[in-house]
Amino acid sequence: MKKIIGAFILIVSIFMLAACSGDEDASTNEDGEEKEESQELTKVKVAYMPNFASLNALVAGVETGGFEEEGIEVELVEFADGPTIIAAMESGSIDVGYIGPGAHVLSVQGTADIFAFAHLGNADEVIANTDKGVNEIADLKGKTIAVASGTSSETILNMTLKEAGLKESDVELMDMDASAIVTAMISGSVDAAATWSPNTTAIKDELDDNAIMLSNNIRYADEFPSIASFIVNPKYAEENHDLLVSFTKGLYKGMDYRVDNLDEVAGWSAKVAALDVESVEKETNDGDWITSEELLEMIESGDVEKYYEAQQENFVTEERLTEDELVPVSDYVLFDIMEEAGE
Repeated sequence: MKKIIGAFILIVSIFMLAACSGDEDASTNEDGEEKEESQELTKVKVAYMPNFASLNALVAGVETGGFEEEGIEVELVEFADGPTIIAAMESGSIDVGYIGPGAHVLSVQGTADIFAFAHLGNADEVIANTDKGVNEIADLKGKTIAVASGTSSETILNMTLKEAGLKESDVELMDMDASAIVTAMISGSVDAAATWSPNTTAIKDELDDNAIMLSNNIRYADEFPSIASFIVNPKYAEENHDLLVSFTKGLYKGMDYRVDNLDEVAGWSAKVAALDVESVEKETNDGDWITSEELLEMIESGDVEKYYEAQQENFVTEERLTEDELVPVSDYVLFDIMEEAGE
C-alpha cells in the first residue's frame, strides 16, 4: 500500500510541475484568469532635431503609450539636420527620421522615401533689428543680412526680397551657420537675418522690442509650402512595410494627442532635447498641427500630393533641381503607408 501511495504522490507531483512550467509565460488577472504576458516590443531608432516641430508627435506617441500599443519601442537619437539624418539611415544606424523642408530635395532624388506627412511648418523667419533702421521689408535695401545658404530660410528670404522688388545685389548677404547667425544678430554685426526656430526665439529674447519679424513661412504658404516629413531608406521601406504601418499608427496617436495638449507636449519635448521649457513652449506656433483624421482627408482630396508637387517646382526655381529631375510624387511618397495606418 505504501508503494502505491508513493507512486500516486510522484505522479501528482509530476503533473504539478508540468502545470507550473506551462504557466511560466502566463500570468493571472484580478479574476484569476490566465492572460498572456505583454508582447516583446520591436525597437525602432528614430532621428530627430532638437526642436518642438521635430519632436512633438514622437514624444506624444511615446509618453501616451501610442507606440507601445503598436508593439514598438522608440529610441530617439538627436541630429543637427536632415541631410545628416539621411546619411545615417543609409549607413543603417538609424531606421526612420524627421526632416524639414530643405532636405526634401534628397527624397526627390531617390535617397529617402517619405512614409508620413508631418506638418506645414512656420519656423522660418526673416528678422530685422529696428535699431539698424529696418522696420519693414523695403528697408532691407542696402542692409547686411545673415543667411544659411541651401536652407528653407534662404527661400523665405528670396521671396521676401522679391515682394519688395529687391534683388540679391540690392543687399549684402552673409552666409553663416545657424549658431553664427544668432551671434551676429545679437552683437549687431548684421542688420537682419533669415533663420529658423529655435534661433528665432533666441534672437527675439535678446533683442526684445528691437526685433521685428518681417516675414515667415505662412506669408508665402501658397507659393512655398514648408513641408516636414518622416522618412525612411527605400530598402528599409521595402523590407519593413508592416512595421512602418504600425509605427505610423503610433505616430498618429501622438499627433492626435498633441493638438489639444501643446504645453504638456512642449514640456516632454524640452526634456528630451535638454532645452528650457519656456523656450520650447514658444515654438508651439512653428507649425500647422493637424490630427490624423485631417491628414487622411488631405490625402484623399489630393492636397498633400499638391504640396509635394509645389515643393518640387520650388526646388527647380531655386536651381536645386533641374526639370529633368522632376518625378511623380508617388515615386517617393508612400501614401499607402499613411492610408493603411488610418484604417
